[in-house]
Formats: sequence, C-alpha cells, structure tokens
Amino acid sequence: MNRTTLAKRTTIYDLAELAGTSASAVSAVLNGNWKKRRISAKLAEKITKLAEEQGYAVNMQASVLRRERSKIIGMIVPKYDNRYFGSIVEQFENLARERGLFPIITCTRRDPALEVEAARAMLSYQVDCLIATGATDPDRIVDLCAAAGVRTINLDLPGSRAPSVISDNYGGALELTRRVLASCEREYGEKSPLLFVGGRGTDHNTMERARGFRDAHAEAGVAVDETLVQTCGYAPEKAESAMRQLAERRSVLPRGMFVNSTISLEGVMRWIRRSGHYAQRMPHLGCFDWDPFVAMLGDHIEMVRQDVPKMLEAVFDIIDSGSTDIRAVEIPPIVEKAG
Repeated sequence: MNRTTLAKRTTIYDLAELAGTSASAVSAVLNGNWKKRRISAKLAEKITKLAEEQGYAVNMQASVLRRERSKIIGMIVPKYDNRYFGSIVEQFENLARERGLFPIITCTRRDPALEVEAARAMLSYQVDCLIATGATDPDRIVDLCAAAGVRTINLDLPGSRAPSVISDNYGGALELTRRVLASCEREYGEKSPLLFVGGRGTDHNTMERARGFRDAHAEAGVAVDETLVQTCGYAPEKAESAMRQLAERRSVLPRGMFVNSTISLEGVMRWIRRSGHYAQRMPHLGCFDWDPFVAMLGDHIEMVRQDVPKMLEAVFDIIDSGSTDIRAVEIPPIVEKAG
C-alpha cells in the first residue's frame, strides 16, 4: 500500500534557527510589529526572504516589509441588500485594482460594535486606507485608524474628523418631493401633504432628506403634517409596520409618498398589496434610491439614483491627491422616472 509522505510544515522555530535569531523576533516580523520591537530592517528582510523560500504561510503583514505601503485598501459597508451598496462595492473593487491596490471589504450590518471590530481587523492587515461607508459612528472609526497612522475617508454618511463623500441628500429630496407634489396636483387638482416613510431620524442623510421634503412643501404652499413623517428605520418590516399603524389611526392616507430607500419601498409595497388600502388608485411615489426592477411596479414612481461612479471618483481623487482636508464633498444625485 502506497503512502503519501507529507512534507514537514515550516514553523517560526525553523525560521528562527535559519535566521540565527529568536522565535519571538520571527513572530514580530511576520506580524508586522518588528519596528516596535526595534528589530533591524536588515534582519526583518532576511526573515521575510527565508519565510518565502521555505514556503511558510506568510500573512499579509509580512509582505509590507519590503515596501513603504501595503497596497491594501479596506472598505466597510452596512448592507449588501440593495443595488446602491452593491454598486459601491463593485465599483470600489474595480477602481482599487486599476491603481494596483488590493481591496478588502466587509459588511457590518449597521452594527457599531461590528464596525469597530472590522476596523481593527483591517488595521491588523496593515491597510493603507479605510473607506467607512455608511458607518453609524464614523468619527470612532477615524480615531481608531488615526492611532495606527492610517487614513480614513467617509462615504455615504459624513463624519467630522476625516474627508467625506456623500450625495446631495437635501437637493435630491427637494427635487424629488417637488415632482411628487406636482404629480398629485396634476391628477387630483389640489395640493396636499405627502407621507415620508423610512430611514433613521438621527442620521445625517435622513435629516437632510427630511429637510428637503419640508422645504419643497413650503415652496408649494403646503403645510407638512408632522404625523406623516415616519422615520421608522430602513428595514422592510419597519416600513410595513409604520404604514399599518398609520392606517389604524387615520382612515384616509396621502395620495403621494416619499419613500427613503428601495428597502423601505419593499415594506410599503407589501403593505399596500396586503391591506388593499390603495385598491382603486396607487399613490404617487418618490423613492430616494434606485432599482431597475421598480419600473415593473408602474409609471407612478419617481426615483433618485445616487451617482455612485462620481462618488467613488471623488473618493479616489482624495486618496490620489493625499488631501487631508476635513470637508464633505457633495455629489448631485439623478432624479428620474422608474420606467
């Protein structure tokens, strides 16, 4: 019976013997902590070369030793469940690779603890830069990265301690609300307030969209009914629950709505189908998000497409220029019919 003999796996002790140094020194080099240990660059280079020659499973940090930068760039994203964040991830990867950078991406599910955990993991891989996308507490991420000497750029939601690239949420919401108000007036011959549903009332984007929503009403001479501003969160279940509770309190609901993401729109449409509340005529809808499948719902929907290509171009412009100006770059979104 033939037996396959497996080659003995090289250990840090083998490398230490070959390099004429201690196992702890080898470990420090392979973990990227050799400078803190005051290990010479010459010894660090020798250990790295030996590790590669011996087929040792060198972690990502070890490859940093022979260059000033790791060429690794990280991104955290809150969700993968809509086209907006999916498009951000895809285009971020493409632009990173075009620049010879290796992208690492992880989803943090809008959980502050996971955001911090992910940032620390990225730092352990010696990322050159971390893009915090939609982070619930971007300034905390910046503080962690700054302590390690790593740049941070905020995307989608701004922070106060690093450059940010965001959509013009106010301008997009202002125009979207104008269009839905006008559509309702054309059909029904009268002006009446819209319903605002979805989003977290404490985050910057939702606050700016609600401000645009209110200002568009003021322009049209329509008073906003604050009981119709339902910043219930983004989850479909929360939007559906908000609609159900609202219908229980009032028999007549608005003829138009501002829905604060396609995720929330899913819950709104589910409630409409199940409740039969708009059985005679679907409401005019404005959605601050974009998905081509929404066109199948009819021509009564206006959508805001956030300009992801330009947003990411702005992110990499900041990276390429080395700018550290703490400011928010606002990218105008595109308002269009779903169909």
